[in-house]
Amino acid sequence: MRSAYLETLYELAGKDKNVYAIISDNGAIVYDKYRQDFPDQFINAGISEANMVAMAAGMAERGKIPFAYTIGAFLAYRAYEFILNDVCMMNKNVKMVGIGEGCSYSLLGASHHTIFDLAVLRPLPNLTILSPASPMEVKKSVQAAYKINGPVYIRIGTNREPEIYDTDYDFAVGKGIKLRQGTDIALITTGSIAYDVLKAADELEKQGISACVINIHTIKPFDEDIVIRSCVETGNVCVVEEHSVIGGLGSAVAEVVARNNIYVKFTGIGLYDFVHGYGKHDELKKDNGLGIDAIVDACKMVVRG
Repeated sequence: MRSAYLETLYELAGKDKNVYAIISDNGAIVYDKYRQDFPDQFINAGISEANMVAMAAGMAERGKIPFAYTIGAFLAYRAYEFILNDVCMMNKNVKMVGIGEGCSYSLLGASHHTIFDLAVLRPLPNLTILSPASPMEVKKSVQAAYKINGPVYIRIGTNREPEIYDTDYDFAVGKGIKLRQGTDIALITTGSIAYDVLKAADELEKQGISACVINIHTIKPFDEDIVIRSCVETGNVCVVEEHSVIGGLGSAVAEVVARNNIYVKFTGIGLYDFVHGYGKHDELKKDNGLGIDAIVDACKMVVRG
């Protein structure tokens, strides 16, 4: 996903001299080709995420299109007040890219895990939030963000995430995508864990449960229609997210269900408190209740419980 982001940013910078890459002293090596070919469109703000965001807001005021990139936990939390006041409240054309969604920085510990970003950023005014599920969707998200005249936050992984799309498809901001048809339960997810959810749906099929899979690549604006339809069609919903169970996708889905007085059997699985342990990404997901088996068990409990 990180490579997909860099490739797309490189293409945009080659076509538009107003596109700038800003980093906070991380990812410098992976930007080597970009720096070589577009030295005047690259800024390293140093380990100073709040200043990076403030700088980006000032550049946007002068007609530039800055893409501010750093680890999501450092961007969403450390620079939060600047995102709110300088970017969102002022509706500046700043693109913020949080790398390392969920616990994908699995060996670096809880300080590097980005599991509260959706919860803290979802309320901010004027902010579009994109959470792509695969490398192809990262490219489409970056291209869409470039076209939006206003603040955008893009949440991406960093661990060679697999592609989930076999062919090209229409990407529209604010419109979820049904990845798989099913009648017994709707699995609603976001981000790269969509791959695990699809694997879980395959296993459920073997056990006699037909699961549709809904990919919510845009957290804000939120596609209420696809949630309502999936609830009505199946009567059972399981939200799966590599994020805190508080304030993220599950909360957004629950808000839609409550606001529209929908009767549905509902469960959600995600992360609690913080990510415990160290290890490979898949190991951490499994150890923290987000493995494929855990997804299957949660769905079986809703459908058969």
